[in-house]
Amino acid sequence: MTPEIGITLALLVLAIILFATEKLPVDVIGIILVIALVLTRVLKVDEAVAGFGNDVIITIGGLFLLVGGLIKTGVVDVIGRRLHKIAGDNEFILVALIMLSAAAGASVLKNTTTTAMFLPIVVGLAAKAKIAPSRLLMPLAFGAILGGSCTLIGTSTNLAVSGAIQRYGYEPYTMFELAPVGIITVAVGMLYMLTIGRRMLPRRGGEDSLTDQYNIREYISEVIVLPDSPLVGKRLDEADLSRELGLTILGIIRDGVRLNAPGSNERIQRRDSLVVEGTMSDILRVKEEAGIEIKPDFMLNDLALEGDNVELFEVLVMRDSRLVGQTLKTLNFRHTYDLTVLAINRHGRTFVEKLSDVRLIFGDVLLVQGRRDRIDPLLADREVLVLEEVADASLRIDKRRWAVGAFLLFLTLSLSGTLTGYSIPLAICVLLGVMLLLATKTIRYSEMYSLIDFRLLVLIACMMSFGTAMENTGADKYIAQLIETNFGAYGGTAVLAGFFLMTVALTQPMSNQAAALVVLPVAVKTAVALGLNPRTFIVGITYAASFSFITPLEPACVLVYTPGRYTFMDFVRIGTVLTVIVFIVSIVLVPMFWPL
Repeated sequence: MTPEIGITLALLVLAIILFATEKLPVDVIGIILVIALVLTRVLKVDEAVAGFGNDVIITIGGLFLLVGGLIKTGVVDVIGRRLHKIAGDNEFILVALIMLSAAAGASVLKNTTTTAMFLPIVVGLAAKAKIAPSRLLMPLAFGAILGGSCTLIGTSTNLAVSGAIQRYGYEPYTMFELAPVGIITVAVGMLYMLTIGRRMLPRRGGEDSLTDQYNIREYISEVIVLPDSPLVGKRLDEADLSRELGLTILGIIRDGVRLNAPGSNERIQRRDSLVVEGTMSDILRVKEEAGIEIKPDFMLNDLALEGDNVELFEVLVMRDSRLVGQTLKTLNFRHTYDLTVLAINRHGRTFVEKLSDVRLIFGDVLLVQGRRDRIDPLLADREVLVLEEVADASLRIDKRRWAVGAFLLFLTLSLSGTLTGYSIPLAICVLLGVMLLLATKTIRYSEMYSLIDFRLLVLIACMMSFGTAMENTGADKYIAQLIETNFGAYGGTAVLAGFFLMTVALTQPMSNQAAALVVLPVAVKTAVALGLNPRTFIVGITYAASFSFITPLEPACVLVYTPGRYTFMDFVRIGTVLTVIVFIVSIVLVPMFWPL
């Protein structure tokens, strides 16, 4: 082993550890890796940054904009509203239609985006059909993940691999090259979820009352302000009950009139009844100090916290939201957004006490009280997702035909090589579709760059550079030789299965794109060393990187984890069986379509 190989493999191990610990964002880890490769002289600067000039970066960035056009115009909402008309309250038919729609959507919209778009719709469908959301949301995520394996643009992983293999002298994927095995896998996966998987799904959530779902009854009380209370005459921000007394005022009842979610300038008057959130021990502790009396016959329900345009609703913290890593205190959430967070649900655990100190993470669901329009700034920036169907008023319905037209233009041009013999580069096809969106103002120029996930683009570019390091140092050949020596005797199918399982394992702590691009150079060199078809291994790794069902760490699964009230073991039980099934299907079918 040469020093360069040792350095490259050491950096690979370090990157995997950093990906697994999630202490740093994945794009930052990628940048650190590239810097280390340059400082150790494994790569020259131009080689290290070459990944950023790859056309796949332009293609993925453009796809974010095409998908953004479909989101802004509410194309998926049309599909969602028709699902209930077709299925009614039949759970079996609903699961089948949701999985089929998610798979079809993910084949062109990417699985995470499809899941995010369908999530509020499916929650609404569950409420209409009086079905526990947990019976529908995992099938939604799994259907989207399966559907992403059907086309070149189904996942960014497919595009990243397609771009990376050109460095080894192989043709990139055509638009539907992955479709034959992908479609069969979708069918088999749906069959499993509709039979065995559906029997294993838990029944959680779906209670009519949000106060029941979050178990906040014991934390909400009504107290009466006594005439000699020091609170009398003070504005709510002056009283500062949250910081001083550990209580949050959710409403005021004055002369029989209820004022929910009062503003910070509202003054407390004698004999006001305050609806407060806090532990009974906190209320008893400050009872005499604050001059308040507990009302013994207070009955809590959703109506007690709603009214006069004030509602209770749930929002989910999105992956790249600026809320991630922050607390309600550091965000000054109530003052900034004029909204009150009553509870936080995280993977089945509900936080009600000391909410201001809870550090938010991707996938947290917040129970919020306030006016619906106050959440619009967060929705516009895609910081959060409201877990119910979006009102048509917030969508650009009149631009819907242009959004669909731009996507169809892209798809048609991408097939030009097959249809006419004149091939247009995929990046150009995407950019022409984006130009149509901008020309018709379906997407406004001012919002264009906010729709692109630059974190993902940076990660893919950095991992492509790492692939160059593996190739230049011979680290890929070194590992391939070890695999050939120790496992070559077992045959090509066994080695392919080994790479498939290795990739699936790496997708648990790492992003799918990073896992695929780490394994890819080794798999290609191993296939060459064994005299096998490298494309068979390339396709196998592409599928393996897409099939991440075992844990809820896949972004599509994270999105449904908390809204579905799932436990970690729910995914392990149901997802492991599905992983074994798609593994068998892939290992049997991939060599048939791409012979070894």
